[in-house]
Amino acid sequence: MVSIPSEGGVERSLLSWLDGVGWETHGQDGDRGANVLDEAYERDSHEVIYWNLLAEQVVALNDAVTEDNVEKFISSLKRDLDAENLMDGNREFHRLLTKGKTFSVQHDDGTTETIYVDLIDYENPENNRFHAVNQFSVSRETTIRPDVNLFVNGIPLVTMELKSRAQDNDWHDAVRDLKDYEEDVPRLFVPGLFNIAADTMELRYGAVGAPKEFYEPWKDAPEVYKDDNTMRQAVKAICNPETLLDLLKHFVFYERRAGGDAKIVPRYMQYYAVNEILNRVDEAEHKRGLIWHTQGSGKSFTMLYAAENLLSRPTVARNPQVFVIVDTDKLNSQMRDQLANLSLDRWTEAESIDHLQRLIEQGQSELVLTTIQKFESVDPDVQGNDEVIVMSDEAHRFMEADLGSRLDAALPDCYHFGFTGTPVREGEREKDKNTFREFSPEGEDYLHRYSVKQGIEDGLILPVYFTLRHEMEWEIDEAGLDEEFEQEFRGMTSDEKREFIRDNVNATTLAEIEPRVDRAVDEIDQHYDEHVDPNGWKGMVVTPSRRSAALYGERLIERRGEEEVEVLYTSTKDDPDLIQQFHTDSEERDSIVKAFNQEENPNLLVVHNMLLTGFDAPVLKTMYLDRNLKNHNLMQAIARTNRPAAGKENGEIVDFQGVFENIDEALDYDAETKAYAARDKDELFDELVDQLESVMSIFDGIPKDNTQEATYDAVNRVSTHPERREFKQRFRRLQNLYEAVAPDGRLVKEGIERDYKWLSRIHVAFKRTTSGDDDPEEDMREKTRDIISNNVEITEIKRDFPTYKLGEEFLEDVEGLDNPGVKASQIAHATREHLHPRENQNPRYKRLSERVTDIVGRWQGDEMSDPEAVEALKSVEEELLSVEEDAEEQGMDDAEFAIYTHLTEETPEAVDSDDHAEEVAEEIVSQFRDRVDRDYYGWKTNQQTIAEIERILLDVLVVNHDLGHLIQGDDEFVDDVRNYLIENDG
Repeated sequence: MVSIPSEGGVERSLLSWLDGVGWETHGQDGDRGANVLDEAYERDSHEVIYWNLLAEQVVALNDAVTEDNVEKFISSLKRDLDAENLMDGNREFHRLLTKGKTFSVQHDDGTTETIYVDLIDYENPENNRFHAVNQFSVSRETTIRPDVNLFVNGIPLVTMELKSRAQDNDWHDAVRDLKDYEEDVPRLFVPGLFNIAADTMELRYGAVGAPKEFYEPWKDAPEVYKDDNTMRQAVKAICNPETLLDLLKHFVFYERRAGGDAKIVPRYMQYYAVNEILNRVDEAEHKRGLIWHTQGSGKSFTMLYAAENLLSRPTVARNPQVFVIVDTDKLNSQMRDQLANLSLDRWTEAESIDHLQRLIEQGQSELVLTTIQKFESVDPDVQGNDEVIVMSDEAHRFMEADLGSRLDAALPDCYHFGFTGTPVREGEREKDKNTFREFSPEGEDYLHRYSVKQGIEDGLILPVYFTLRHEMEWEIDEAGLDEEFEQEFRGMTSDEKREFIRDNVNATTLAEIEPRVDRAVDEIDQHYDEHVDPNGWKGMVVTPSRRSAALYGERLIERRGEEEVEVLYTSTKDDPDLIQQFHTDSEERDSIVKAFNQEENPNLLVVHNMLLTGFDAPVLKTMYLDRNLKNHNLMQAIARTNRPAAGKENGEIVDFQGVFENIDEALDYDAETKAYAARDKDELFDELVDQLESVMSIFDGIPKDNTQEATYDAVNRVSTHPERREFKQRFRRLQNLYEAVAPDGRLVKEGIERDYKWLSRIHVAFKRTTSGDDDPEEDMREKTRDIISNNVEITEIKRDFPTYKLGEEFLEDVEGLDNPGVKASQIAHATREHLHPRENQNPRYKRLSERVTDIVGRWQGDEMSDPEAVEALKSVEEELLSVEEDAEEQGMDDAEFAIYTHLTEETPEAVDSDDHAEEVAEEIVSQFRDRVDRDYYGWKTNQQTIAEIERILLDVLVVNHDLGHLIQGDDEFVDDVRNYLIENDG
């Protein structure tokens, strides 16, 4: 029986996989599965949660919630779905899902207790109800009906849209539908964790609210879920109940961005690497581990996910202190900004060597951000916490000098995990640098690996093409050369001359010969005009010396103009005029780099050492390489060109040094054409039958039914040689025969039409999957991927975000700057540096932080000029500095002033007067200091602290001041006041 491949087949296959990993599924029979739950739990079509099911589960999971009061709780919870902004609502609902919802329970004796009600049992997953249904229809302003939805205790956590390549649709179309659903019925996605877009061959997942470019594959799985069918593997690996709840509970970040907040869920390599770290700490057998992930894979977020999990999972580490260590101030600044934008609770930055030593001695359970250089003078054996976990970014550079030794001495009893994209293995001698020996236990190369090849296949980085231009024909006047050489070195013996030539005539010397530079510039100028500029990309020329850079610069400027070309290096007064003419200082280089990254000149950069590391410019596609780079330097150079950008398919290196001389570019493609003469129709029909059997035989052993598995296996079978060529040739001939015979009743009666339609759908899916394979560039890409994977790795790409200390002296210094753009950037970073540890200390700080984010967003979006941004940011700074002055004028300490400010500015209608607000604030702080024990590490996050603060608020607000409405159903007010008390008294 032949069943034509369609979207319904993908849907039913997916439901069957979910059924196999523990979901109660409805819809495998082809009916609308949501109807089953709709009827069982009496859901109205406008509702997005099965409230009756959730009520049953809440009663089952929480002793204090009963049949008598659960309706009141559900009514309160329904209001949490009301959100003007999807991401704001999603953030708040995620807090309820992971931390519980506060609920006031009245006891028989008339007393009231505020409790946290769990919506999901994470400790005992079997206590939850897991439903997977198809065709869940929601009707509000409009009606949507996604293909599959996953519900935990009646709450929709995953929405899936499925397509069939056999119907000429794929996961890209599915993402577009999901984005429409989010806009049309955002209420469905308020509780959501992530969405899934899939087709016959591929699956992509993305956090709620994520744009299409952040829908990514899930390519790995634990052994129990390994499967040759990569889509089936992905569904089981990411959607099994245990992993889904783990992701929901422990792997969600919300990042504050200028264009609007973003929800972040981990990539698969981040998730599995973090779990390897957690397992190593939990098992306590080894205390080292290397995370070898290629650049562009998000190592920074991997470290932050690991830190958050270590700090929040007492089953792994009881009360750990976690260090994230970087090796430059630039990286420190970048990570600090990242932490501030993620609004993580328990972190601090080591501001000096002395501060770092105090933090180590105190051993408080939190994340500590520091540079390796700050360990230089830290005393040995000062570790105050017996559970210390260290994560070192760019681990291969931590073996320089003695800084690594200083770290080991200061933290002798710690777990140490190294993160790198380019591990070093120079040799086997003890003195040779070896990242593996430093970070890996004996017999283990790495704890977790994510390769360049995987990064390219997943689309996180691009393949790089290499074009060889290293061979040049030289016309040499040998007699004249010999004569001049002999005259210049007539005092040397023949052996001495040979030794001198060997030592001094090298690639750098040749690169500085002007006729050769002239020839290379001809090639660069032509190549750039023909292959780079028409597509809007930019280029970089890498030279072996400042002299050669100056020679290139002069000639390229002569051809292309001063506006289009910039030469970047530093010079001294001792350098010749040729080199001095292109000297740039730091501020000039920052300005040039900023312009290069945008749609303005320069379009070509000429460099020697600069920008070969730490330079992230997706607009850079082509590197003209006239320097014999090796090892890490070569890896870093490649990384300059492989950053993804819209419309950019690859990076490119035009190689003038022969670094990649052995790449085989000789690809042979055969083009076959066949003509069919007009013949007798019966003869053609017989030939059609034979040809159909011939094509169908390619798929022997594969069911000809409407399932994802059948279509997936069929396309896979014909996606590689020799079956690919056979299928293309045989099906092309079959098409011609079928069109020549049709219409003919025998096609239907004998089942030929049915079989032909099945093959046609497979052919459509095959073309959609392998589009571009006939292009020699595509085969070149595959070959290039293999070469890169086998020979190079690529280091992390970083941004340069300078930071400056905030204060009046800084204001005076910044006034002296000539460039308003640089001035705005510096003020913004300095203000954020001052604000990020204070955001929870006072509502004004939070509002000011939001203003800075808004100003920077408008400035970067060209809605505000540089001078306007400077003035706006300076205004924020001045208000920031005035907060403490206002508190002093009011005669209040910081905690009192924060609560007073909240009452008078955030909820002014709640209090009778400013004096009333002051009285309430003073009483709350007084009781806090009397009743909360703050003399031990970890008191800030202790559940006893949290519970006691809530009791204080009940006593002061409800009992003493009749202000119960402030906390009735308002978790945000309670959270804010708790933060003011803890952050200002810590």
